[in-house]
Amino acid sequence: MINQQECELQAPLNRLWAKLILEELARLGVEHVCLAPGSRSTPLTLAAEENNKLTIHHHFDERGLGFFALGLAKTTQEPVAIIVTSGTAVANLLPAVCESALTKEKLVLLTSDRPPELIGCGANQAIHQLGIFSQHVCSAVNLPVPHLSITPNWLLTSVDQAYQVQRQQGGSIHINCPYPEPLYGGDADFSSYLQSVSSWSEQSVPYLNISLPSEGSLLLSNEEWAALTMKKGMIVVGNVKPGELSAIKVFAKQLGWPILVDPQAGGSSEWAHFDLWLQNPTCREHLSQADVLIQFGSRLVSKRLGQFIAAQQWQFYGLIDEHLGQLDPHHHSLHRFLLSSQQWLNAYSVNGKGYAGGWADSLKYERLSIKSLLSFDENPEALTELRFAAQLNDCLTTEYALFLGNSLIVRLVDMVSDLRPVPVYTNRGASGIDGLIATAAGVQQGLQKPLLCVLGDTSLLYDLNSLALLANVEHPLVIVVLNNDGGGIFDMLPVPDAKKEQLYRMPHGFEFSHAAAMFGLDYLKPEKMSDAIEGICVGLASAKKPLLVEIQTPAGEAGRDLKSLFEEVKNATLL
Repeated sequence: MINQQECELQAPLNRLWAKLILEELARLGVEHVCLAPGSRSTPLTLAAEENNKLTIHHHFDERGLGFFALGLAKTTQEPVAIIVTSGTAVANLLPAVCESALTKEKLVLLTSDRPPELIGCGANQAIHQLGIFSQHVCSAVNLPVPHLSITPNWLLTSVDQAYQVQRQQGGSIHINCPYPEPLYGGDADFSSYLQSVSSWSEQSVPYLNISLPSEGSLLLSNEEWAALTMKKGMIVVGNVKPGELSAIKVFAKQLGWPILVDPQAGGSSEWAHFDLWLQNPTCREHLSQADVLIQFGSRLVSKRLGQFIAAQQWQFYGLIDEHLGQLDPHHHSLHRFLLSSQQWLNAYSVNGKGYAGGWADSLKYERLSIKSLLSFDENPEALTELRFAAQLNDCLTTEYALFLGNSLIVRLVDMVSDLRPVPVYTNRGASGIDGLIATAAGVQQGLQKPLLCVLGDTSLLYDLNSLALLANVEHPLVIVVLNNDGGGIFDMLPVPDAKKEQLYRMPHGFEFSHAAAMFGLDYLKPEKMSDAIEGICVGLASAKKPLLVEIQTPAGEAGRDLKSLFEEVKNATLL
């Protein structure tokens, strides 16, 4: 039975443990804390608010909050903490955690909980939170109820050990914090309890200092690498950090090899539109001469490119990505380099073009051939999804950033856009349509620069709550929603049209002017392409409030346009 003295100490001890956790996280590199309202999380909320090393962000929707933190982590490249109360508030973080598990953004989940005696007995807002994120977190710390018999040393080392796992593996860590009542009021003198960490209290460094192992020896000798440069090779660039593409393109040019650039890399190349021309047998056969593949980054958008890579018998396949884990869905026997792109480029230099340099230069002209097929001379002002993706560059400058939603738009950009070198952000791990507005809001909060976000109508409907996160943005933000009345990406499925409409597209009949008004956004619904481009450009250059641009297109139009384009490319004489 708890005595009166222990009861009086509980509230201040709860706060002390929370204060120790938040201070250690701040010393480990956490600068941003995202929190949702709740009572059980009071110790953590107050500790975060009182720590002047931390910047606090608020949102009432835990699912959106998780994605906002994900966006922040994408741009800051540092861990971002999330504080939520107990119960389903915790469960709502799962979608963002699943994404971070695959794309390795670092989230620190500080979930408040009821004490063990209130679990499974009918107590309010109490669910089983231990292990709730399963294998989607890289480390889980199930803290006990704060008690004076447990030293602060143990608490700090538990946080440090979880952080070190995250430092090596990326992804999220879960620290579950059960807090008994009372949660409010009371003060206590804990100087004796804190004596064992007094030297830590007087410093500003983490409690533990753990060094990661060195990168070790490289997997290729200089002689082996020199031999590979003499072969017919190709470069593929997937999801790499902003700014890395330019150095990779210089590397490819030195080799004289073709470079196929995914839109997530933030740019394009002279071999653009490969997702289309790879459907042409002559082009695919020509590229099949490649013996060597060097791939920077993973999670390629192009299905055609993935199929091409899977079908080849590579003499050498090198995949460079600093994150642990299997990143080749086709399970080749490959050389896996746990290095950043820049580390790899520093290690493997190129001394002039190899013997086979320039072997795929003829494929450069397919970019121009595709552009001719994409010409819209018949009606240049018609607003279609395919046309908008092809003209996306007209909205961008190198001063802006781009966030691409999932489903149809990212595939259209991959097929027909010729992107300028701008930072591009996506959620292409789990590739869900949930939380895209929230993630874009977090990305802009971290970047502090104008942002263009392009997504589909179902994606926006899924995340309407997160429009509230845009109320206080400090830089221009334009959201383009391509409204084709449902899941347009399903138009490409080989199922009967009647079933496709009812079971896949799920038309909704909504437009978004009222949503824009509700959340205080400016709104534009252009009728022609030039008005859309002009409105977006003005919004990115000078808008005082976020702008929602709704491009409404007939249901099924994009699918029909794509099928027609695919047939033209497949049968065209390109080489």
